[in-house]
Amino acid sequence: MVQITATELKSNLGKYLLLAQNQDIYITKSGTRVVKLAGVKPDKVKDIESLFGVAQTDGTDLEASALKQERLASRYESIS
Repeated sequence: MVQITATELKSNLGKYLLLAQNQDIYITKSGTRVVKLAGVKPDKVKDIESLFGVAQTDGTDLEASALKQERLASRYESIS
């Protein structure tokens, strides 16, 4: 664990971004911890991207999504 001031972070952002990949960094302001800077775990990145729909696709996902939307649309048409 590393604890630094907000001013130190601003002065050496690149250094602390690299350091945060391996350990937590607590940023203080007026002597009080206000932020924790932590690296992203690689195995969690795909899960997070899928939640926001920004994951890379090879095209097959897009085709499956289009088919799913067509099926939903036809269901709603038959209900109305």
